[in-house]
Amino acid sequence: MDAKVAHTLQFSPMIYSEKLGRKPSGSVRLSRGFREPQKLQVFGSANCEPARPSSSRRRTTQLLVAHSCNNYPASILESGSFQAPLDEDLNLRNKSQEIEPVLNGRCIYLVGMMGSGKTTVGKILSQVLGYSFCDSDTLVEEEVGGTSVADIFKHYGEGFFRDKETEVLRKLSLMHRLVISTGGGAVVRPINWKYMHKGISVWLDVPLEALAQRITAVGTNSRPLLHNEAEDAYTRTFMRLSALFEERGEAYANANARVSLENIAAKMGGGDVSDLSPIDIAIEALEQIGGFLKGEDGLYAGS
Repeated sequence: MDAKVAHTLQFSPMIYSEKLGRKPSGSVRLSRGFREPQKLQVFGSANCEPARPSSSRRRTTQLLVAHSCNNYPASILESGSFQAPLDEDLNLRNKSQEIEPVLNGRCIYLVGMMGSGKTTVGKILSQVLGYSFCDSDTLVEEEVGGTSVADIFKHYGEGFFRDKETEVLRKLSLMHRLVISTGGGAVVRPINWKYMHKGISVWLDVPLEALAQRITAVGTNSRPLLHNEAEDAYTRTFMRLSALFEERGEAYANANARVSLENIAAKMGGGDVSDLSPIDIAIEALEQIGGFLKGEDGLYAGS
């Protein structure tokens, strides 16, 4: 990696972004040592994570996607890992190898409604691209002394949170080789798009019914714009999500690339979007990023 892309910012503490090393056989691994480290001063060691190594196995490959309990079924998420069939893993790896050189170190910003899978998919993308992963909400929490997003909304108000979120995105926009999961409302401020468009923004577009099911299954206590005492949690969550999407839908469309779970399901035979794996979504994200890169400058020639 070119040392010119390394940025030293006034955050703490220091982390390293590991570079992908690839064997001639085509298997992917992360180098065990810190070869060509990119020094980044980041908010907190637990919150911007270097890509974790993946290991090829005879039939399945394990990808580590911990801390994603709001996005996918518990059977996948609670273990903190899942098994990707070999053909999916090969497809994911091959697609990442096509796209990573053309990214030129640009950050990837995942946008979308709460519960859309930004953390899960973001960690997969960071792993296969050799990027580090950041969650902007978690970074805001650390900026406010470890206060949860729900408590920030409660004690300081949404405006205070949005100001902190914008500052976090400004700082992240000065960096390279990050996959960033943004908060659901980050798209509402035009200034945030100024920062995100320094990288590549990707909208994870999930049907509202699926979002409501996911969020209801894990509870709404940690989501300040949804928490209520309604008896019918699903109906109230769906109604609130619908209202939020009315406010934000056009803003999400500003993203450079769109990943529609309905389109993925249709291409795979028309099944339920809830049956899609995070790997399916990550592969489509890489496809759409590749399409954007091709349209942007004609340099990318995807297969």
